[in-house]
Amino acid sequence: MFAASDLHVRHSENREIVRRLRPETDGDWLIVAGDVGEFVEDVAWAMELLSRRFAKVLWVPGNHELWTPPKDPVRLRGEERYRHLVGLLREFGVVTPEDPYPVWEGAGGPVVVAPLFLLYDYTFRPEGTATEEEALAAAHAAGVVATDEYLLHHDPYPGRADWCRARVAATRSRLDGVDAALPTLLVNHFPLVREPTRVLRYPEFALWCGTEATADWHVRYRASAVVYGHLHIPRTIVCDGVPHIEVSLGYPREWGSRPTPPAGLHRVLTGR
Repeated sequence: MFAASDLHVRHSENREIVRRLRPETDGDWLIVAGDVGEFVEDVAWAMELLSRRFAKVLWVPGNHELWTPPKDPVRLRGEERYRHLVGLLREFGVVTPEDPYPVWEGAGGPVVVAPLFLLYDYTFRPEGTATEEEALAAAHAAGVVATDEYLLHHDPYPGRADWCRARVAATRSRLDGVDAALPTLLVNHFPLVREPTRVLRYPEFALWCGTEATADWHVRYRASAVVYGHLHIPRTIVCDGVPHIEVSLGYPREWGSRPTPPAGLHRVLTGR
């Protein structure tokens, strides 16, 4: 079981890395934890390529897939854009957050692999701010404002936090129905707990990184591991005995100065 996220294939260097991604065996699965690209055509290119190579590919949307960039011919916004991507990727056989959760029977299994789409609700707030309004005002004052505020539309919901709350409620209901005898592998673009955001250079950016509503999900849903991306800080931290694995590739300016090039794929399940 491999995973990657934040492929950002608009960058030619990243696109070349994606072209080189290969499974090790015919039975390998691949998790793609969001931010494949901003343009629908780029997402389609990468996911169709990967779906032909791996036995099963699972995808969750990042914030970048949900943007409506001015130059993208696909002008859909918000929920409509998400549903369009789900339909497109299903044509390639990709498992989306709207599909039944598959069970991995390989090394480290059996495990229910649950691709989640949860967004964020501005509850990862900076110290000294008690409300969403105060936190956003502090972020604007600090000059730290996510592009989501301009390109990630929340139609038909009143706001992104409302969309997040709806997604959390629907997903909790689905996870509550998973066989309690089986562990899970929880996959979301954004971290499920706040701990990974503690090292952000600009702490105000945590507002756009998740929701406190999922803080106990790795325990509640018997997670063998949690896979996420978004922060562009690839590492593993352990919370309550559960590894939370960030699998980001990130931008060339971030990984280009490292002593070794990024591997592209992270192994997220191994034999016990």
